[in-house]
Amino acid sequence: MQSFEIDKTDVLKLKQALEGNEEELIKLLGEYHASEIAILFSKIPLESQKRIINLLPAESASEVLSEMDFEAHPEELLLELDPERRQEIVEELDYDDATDIIAQLDEEDQQEILQDLDTEDASNIRNLLSYKEDSAGGLMNTQLIKIYANMSKKQAIDEIIQQSEEIEEFYTVYVVDESDTLKGIISLKNLIKAKASVKVADLINEDFIYVKAQVDQEEVADLISQYNLTSIPVVDDDMKLLGRVTFDDVIDVLEEENTEDMLKISGVSEDEELSGNWQAAVKSRLPWLLINLVTAFLASSVIRYFEPTINHLIILPAYMTIIAGMGGNTATQALAVTVRRITLSDLSDNQAYSTVIKEFTVGLVNGAVIGLVLFLVAFFYDSNPMLGLVIFIAMAGNLIIAGLAGSTIPLILKRIGIDPAIASSIIITTFTDVFGFLLLLGLASKLLL
Repeated sequence: MQSFEIDKTDVLKLKQALEGNEEELIKLLGEYHASEIAILFSKIPLESQKRIINLLPAESASEVLSEMDFEAHPEELLLELDPERRQEIVEELDYDDATDIIAQLDEEDQQEILQDLDTEDASNIRNLLSYKEDSAGGLMNTQLIKIYANMSKKQAIDEIIQQSEEIEEFYTVYVVDESDTLKGIISLKNLIKAKASVKVADLINEDFIYVKAQVDQEEVADLISQYNLTSIPVVDDDMKLLGRVTFDDVIDVLEEENTEDMLKISGVSEDEELSGNWQAAVKSRLPWLLINLVTAFLASSVIRYFEPTINHLIILPAYMTIIAGMGGNTATQALAVTVRRITLSDLSDNQAYSTVIKEFTVGLVNGAVIGLVLFLVAFFYDSNPMLGLVIFIAMAGNLIIAGLAGSTIPLILKRIGIDPAIASSIIITTFTDVFGFLLLLGLASKLLL
């Protein structure tokens, strides 16, 4: 099955159905999965979204809301619904999904929604709201299957059957003691295959992976990925079982973190919504461009200093743009690789050293090859072998500097507690421009004049 992509035909059919009667609209909606309806919501106004949500069964409506992109603001749609309808939908949502949506509202609106829920649902959501949004506690779902270590096989299976009626899916059964302290996990397969006389305590796997509630969501995602887990338990400092994070939540985290890193490297604030208007984009990007303008004056000052050399050798500006551009591309490649390595794991001193050496070597080899190509161009096209030599040295040197800057700068920023994805790109661009121009113009003034 292929992934769903918005098609003009789908949008047109939906808009036409919205203009017709409810029977036609319900019939059309039946052709789409909840996640597909969520995608189509990005193309219709809030009032139309509200009409559709009110027509869908509560279970389907909750799925649509949970599948909506946060930039489509499902919280605003939820707030627009009548209290009774809103209650039905929220109670169908998993606690973690309900919390994620409600957390986007201000406190007054949150309380308006929570006061209409039953005591247990409201208490669970309030508890999840107390954790940082990007922590294991903020990511977890408190709905899980847990049994007690002193249970018999029959008692355990009866308990699992009873609890599973309230849970849509579960992958792991957790074993706790009378005080809710997590003792381990148990395989449902092993429990079913065990003899009737066996106790749960005899089947516990005490060698399991868990996380504390305050752990960052990126670390949770790394653990689930590293150990190929379907879910991971979340505990407090006393090992009391609080909830679980499942692999489907981690997929969203990985996408979010990758998008965040990509935007940072590009000098775009993570607060800028991809679907936002131009005013928000200007507000987000202009400060970084102003900082970039200040650093660009450094490269400009180098050119001004060597103005007599440029006036005498008018061919140099043609090669300056090539050397600066190639240096910038090389540094960006080294930066992307290094930031990704830092994101995946904290690099040891040896790993950091190896990263720098690797990028130095790559810069040296690539610089020599590209410099040789430019030497041949200057030799045959400009009939100036000395110019070719100057360009060769400048290109090779700048690509070495680019590789070193692209690898060392994010590592240094990480060590001093600054996010390497935010500031690295501006710094390395300055490095490659300044040193590229210095090498080319400095060597030209010494060897060609």
